[in-house]
Amino acid sequence: MPDYRLSFYVEKPYASLVDEEWLEYVTVTTLVTAGVPPPVEISLVIAGDHTVQNLNRTYRGVNRTTDVLAFALSEQGHGDDERFVVPPGEAEHLGEVVVSYQQAVRQAEEQAHPLNSELALLIAHGVLHLLGYDHEDPPDKRKMRAMEAKILDAIEKGRKA
Repeated sequence: MPDYRLSFYVEKPYASLVDEEWLEYVTVTTLVTAGVPPPVEISLVIAGDHTVQNLNRTYRGVNRTTDVLAFALSEQGHGDDERFVVPPGEAEHLGEVVVSYQQAVRQAEEQAHPLNSELALLIAHGVLHLLGYDHEDPPDKRKMRAMEAKILDAIEKGRKA
């Protein structure tokens, strides 16, 4: 397994509802599919609406919950070679992805697909933001959606293997 250093924090009410092995599988598959060479570090938080709303208000000025927030440690465009220089063998910390468990449940129900599928999409989406992908304009949105589809396909194929 590649040297991806992942840390997970799941808020108490959701700890028994979330499979950390699934979170790890989705995160690693996302990094591998996106072509991110190890070693890198990522933190992933599964939280409730209240926590996500507070973060969204504090850091984005939007006083409502959202499905996923990504806090990158550097502003990078995908494909950029301008990454932080880290000592040999040390991992670059890409940032933190925060997913609202409650919003994921609502969206899974709205889309009529399994919760794990929604969590996979949100994790992939958040990690892609850490890598510099965005969806503010149509060309960038197409690139990001295409990469999400590629990642979700790899996740599904890996589950069947």
